[in-house]
Amino acid sequence: MLNITLWVLQFLLALAFLAHGLLMLFPPASMVAQMNAAIAPALRLFIGVTEVLAAVGLTLPGITRVQPWLVVAAAVGLMVVMVCATVFHIGRGEWSSAVTTAVLLALLAVVAYMRWKVNPLLPRRLA
Repeated sequence: MLNITLWVLQFLLALAFLAHGLLMLFPPASMVAQMNAAIAPALRLFIGVTEVLAAVGLTLPGITRVQPWLVVAAAVGLMVVMVCATVFHIGRGEWSSAVTTAVLLALLAVVAYMRWKVNPLLPRRLA
């Protein structure tokens, strides 16, 4: 049951970060000016790329069982991003966004710890 719960959590987190990463990479025309005013365009693109790659990292290595340690690495990397995002939103007084990023941080910490120490994904055995 724990394994299923972790997989559901990993997929939901991956979907959230994939959606946000794609929004950062391909924002609607009506949002571009607002996004570029908040953060530099290069940083926005960097965040988008890293979130899309991390979404893949939360799922694909575990599914294929090739380098499954990358699931933990992706979760830890996203934790760093969420700490920065939480601080950013607090600094701007955006409390609901800060709470959202803090919750995502906590969920990523659960995935990272559980997949690292409690219920790790084992690599595929070669025949």
